[in-house]
Amino acid sequence: MVCVAGLLSVTALAVIGSLAKDVVLVVDGKPQVIRSFAASVSELLGDQGVPVGDRDLVRPAAQARIVDGARIEVRHARPIQLTVDGRTTNRLVTATTVRDALAELDLARAGKLSAPGHRHVPLSGMALTVYTRRTVYVFANGTRHRTTTTARTVRQVLKRSGLPLPPGYQVRPEPDAFPAEGTLITVLPPRTEPIEAAVLQLNWTALAQCESGGDPLAYNPSGPYYGLYQFSLPMWQLVGGTGMPQSWPVEEQTYRAQLLYQRVDGRWKGQWPNCGAHLFGASTGP
Repeated sequence: MVCVAGLLSVTALAVIGSLAKDVVLVVDGKPQVIRSFAASVSELLGDQGVPVGDRDLVRPAAQARIVDGARIEVRHARPIQLTVDGRTTNRLVTATTVRDALAELDLARAGKLSAPGHRHVPLSGMALTVYTRRTVYVFANGTRHRTTTTARTVRQVLKRSGLPLPPGYQVRPEPDAFPAEGTLITVLPPRTEPIEAAVLQLNWTALAQCESGGDPLAYNPSGPYYGLYQFSLPMWQLVGGTGMPQSWPVEEQTYRAQLLYQRVDGRWKGQWPNCGAHLFGASTGP
């Protein structure tokens, strides 16, 4: 009888032992090896006192059955006050590092960060500022170039491009504006001579339409003449223009044309003999 009882005990222990499973449980990046009789992931987490909320990540799913050697991962959701290119939102992530949080938030183009990628994201949350890499274009000194930047302002883009702003130069957009993807930053030369109101009211649009078909890139090899108002290079330089006239935006070409008209005291026939009369039609502005 004693032998039979002992045999039954050994058999029971063997059966119970076969039901136990060795599992690796990883909670917020910290692994531990445990032996469990739980049948499912949710049962094991309950046995181990690991709370799980709706926004937490559990892998495999809570309803999954546990097998010997399984790896179960729990990552609790944590808040991030995220500021991207000056815009702030409140988000939840289950990532435990800044780098993984950026991937989870689909910020693959993140450039400049307020915290290093390896920094731990605590359960209490953190604030994170990101400036994405953007492609912007700078037009200055008559030439245009492309640059990739994480700058917060137009002023910073120009400084990093080696283009400080001397007194009197005008910038579009404003120097403190945010340079979004694809922004064209234009640096215009000083305008030390104001344009008279009467000159501003002339029909510069009609003149440009007659001279160049309204094309700021127009080129006439017979002069040669360039741009909206078909400047010759000597006349362009006479009114302070730099580079090639057609390289500049409409605003700059129009200012130099108005300045030319003003400099010659309205004697437009010497400058635009075939089209100058269009200045005196119904004005639609420059």
